[in-house]
Amino acid sequence: MTTYQSQLGEDEGIAEELAESQRSISIAEFFEKNKHMLGFDSGARGLVTAVKEGVDNSLDACEEAGILPDIYVEIQEGRDYYTLVIEDNGPGITKEQIPKVFGKLLYGSRFHKREQNRGQQGIGISAAVLYSQLTSGKPAKITSRTENGEQAQYFELIVDTETNEPEISTEKPTEWDRPHGTRIELEMEANMRARQQLHDYIKHTAVVNPHARLELREPQAEFKFERATDQLPAETEEIRPHPHGVELGTLIKMAEETDSYSLSGFMQGEFTRVGQKTADSVIDAFNDRYYGRELRWRPPQAHEDLDTESEIVEAVANKSAEVTAEFAAEVVDRIAEHERLAHHELTTIVEETADTIQTGHGTTFGSTVREKARDAAWAAISEEREADLYELVDDATTTRKDDAVVRGMAERLAEKFEPGESHRFTEEELRRLVDRAADMTEERDDATFGDTARENITEALWEAAARVPDDPPQITEVAADRDAASELLEAMRETDIISPPTDCLAPITAELVEAGLRKEYDADFYAASTRDASVHGGDPFIVEAGIAYGGELEDGGKADVMRFANRVPLVYQRGACATTDVLKDIGWRNYGLDQPGGSGLPDGPAVIMVHIASTNVPFTSESKDAVANVPEIEHEIELAVREAARELKSFLKKRRSMEQRRQKQDKLATILPEMAEKLANVTGNDDLDIDGTLARIMNDVLVERHRENGAVELTVENNADTNADLEITEIVTDEPDPDGEAQVVEMDGEWFIKWNPTVDSGDERTLTYEVSESADAEVAVEGIEEEKLTIDA
Repeated sequence: MTTYQSQLGEDEGIAEELAESQRSISIAEFFEKNKHMLGFDSGARGLVTAVKEGVDNSLDACEEAGILPDIYVEIQEGRDYYTLVIEDNGPGITKEQIPKVFGKLLYGSRFHKREQNRGQQGIGISAAVLYSQLTSGKPAKITSRTENGEQAQYFELIVDTETNEPEISTEKPTEWDRPHGTRIELEMEANMRARQQLHDYIKHTAVVNPHARLELREPQAEFKFERATDQLPAETEEIRPHPHGVELGTLIKMAEETDSYSLSGFMQGEFTRVGQKTADSVIDAFNDRYYGRELRWRPPQAHEDLDTESEIVEAVANKSAEVTAEFAAEVVDRIAEHERLAHHELTTIVEETADTIQTGHGTTFGSTVREKARDAAWAAISEEREADLYELVDDATTTRKDDAVVRGMAERLAEKFEPGESHRFTEEELRRLVDRAADMTEERDDATFGDTARENITEALWEAAARVPDDPPQITEVAADRDAASELLEAMRETDIISPPTDCLAPITAELVEAGLRKEYDADFYAASTRDASVHGGDPFIVEAGIAYGGELEDGGKADVMRFANRVPLVYQRGACATTDVLKDIGWRNYGLDQPGGSGLPDGPAVIMVHIASTNVPFTSESKDAVANVPEIEHEIELAVREAARELKSFLKKRRSMEQRRQKQDKLATILPEMAEKLANVTGNDDLDIDGTLARIMNDVLVERHRENGAVELTVENNADTNADLEITEIVTDEPDPDGEAQVVEMDGEWFIKWNPTVDSGDERTLTYEVSESADAEVAVEGIEEEKLTIDA
């Protein structure tokens, strides 16, 4: 069978024919055929995604303008299609920008900004418009009014997928009752099978945006979520890239486009957290990689060890004996001041000494003379390389190494350093020298030099070497040399640099996380935590966690998990998200929750929320439904959740303790009256004070009231092991005359007498007031658990 491919090359012009059929495609055309990548893979999910994109845009717009968001979402069910309406009170969009914002993919203001944002790529709302036109054939209807606009602007448009440009069918001014804001209406093929996910998205958005008012109306339900605070999220500031987060291609591009000339200026001008000191550290590390270091050798410490002075005298010709001797002696004396000396350090000594002698005696020391003197001194200094290397190798290896093996290793290493050379090497070159010497030693001496020993020897040689004084290349040279740019990148990554600033982030804060949970969930317990900022790939991020437990939360199943990224709920792909993976790996039994099998999400009436705020959240796909498994982020999620879970553990432990106390007290309350009655019958005495006795047995705080002729005493007896800080309120139906400690407030014909006593352990306090004998009284006590309080009044 003859195929099209088998005929390729048989006829002239086939390549040209193929070339004619090839063309570029626009981003809109790509997503037209791959809408599932953006979360529009079905009618049910497409509706939820469209709501999400519209609400996210509204929240961002309002917050950027400093406006407390009021967002209205309505879904209308038609005969063939659903109509989605999203309306906000934001700053509005100018007439020129409306078509581009809604009718052009990859159009936005946030993509290049390193600061926290819900949206970034400029795809979301325009993708919803694209989905709408693909499924219904109808244009998007947009109404927007700016604060200073006399009228609102109305557009009907679609996305031209071939050009990725807006195609406007209607454009006109219109009347709108809002002073400012934006409204979009989309008609699309959809269904309400994902109704629960839609409700969850709106409710969860209200939890992590407690400053927003949200309203949702759909064919079968209506929800309104009021704001819990008037506090807008903190304003964020854009930051420059962090040295630990750039990649090689980005670094080269930055180096090509910078206005700086020097490496130091480039580092300080283009990166955050880089000052002069940090730039110097990076340049030192770069120079080590780019130029290498020079090995230092131990110089002769006494003239008789090696006749360095005579070697120098012999090398310096055509000078008077006096000048030559003085020059040689000075060089040798300065050499002796150093424990170890590198080639460039010796060069400095010779140069400085020659300049001094030259000035003092008027004798010229040319470059040739200086080089000969330096070479003679260097030959003497590096003569005993083997002895020096033996000392370094011996210190770097274990005591179990045979001395002959250590000497053999030092001897073979010494052979690698050629006489007369400057002995300049990079760390990688030194490592290769050590590996070759170690391989030869293993082969000839039947010894073993493992990876650890080799690395220790390399490190010892590197530490014994000196940084060279060569000036770093200009940044333009680095940009033009890929290898140099790679060395700079590695130098940046290995330098300890302060984490990026967090001004670019706006976390919810633990206080508002708890407020959001309290607003939407009726529970017995709430806890929240906000971690300090961490860094992933040079991008700062903050993880927050919250837990609600008990109360009206549903029991009998798995805990409810809420995932958020930059204040946006992640509704889908829970099983593919790093947040879920971390929560499953936590041992929830340690915190008082049931966890069948010891792994997985815990059982019980609980809500667990995790929020990640970052300049660059690592999502698993373009639909932004799940966070990727990044170790640094997973670690911070775990710490944040555990911090809140520890508070839950304390609450549950205390609640169990109170329950046990209540059961004990109930048993005693049943037994003691019977015992008291029998004891009174036997002894003939009056009945015992059961309440007082029970309070003392249970170590309770006992409050008793005594009244006589209008004088009232409240006795507070603390039988507990700790001091009690109480708030005691006596409510009476007639105007009282209290003691000096009390405060009295009249309200609706009742008088509230309030004391705030501190009663030490084992002590008691008496509170007094006077009131008519006919007045009714009722006491209320705050500041102590109900299970630890007994009131006999």
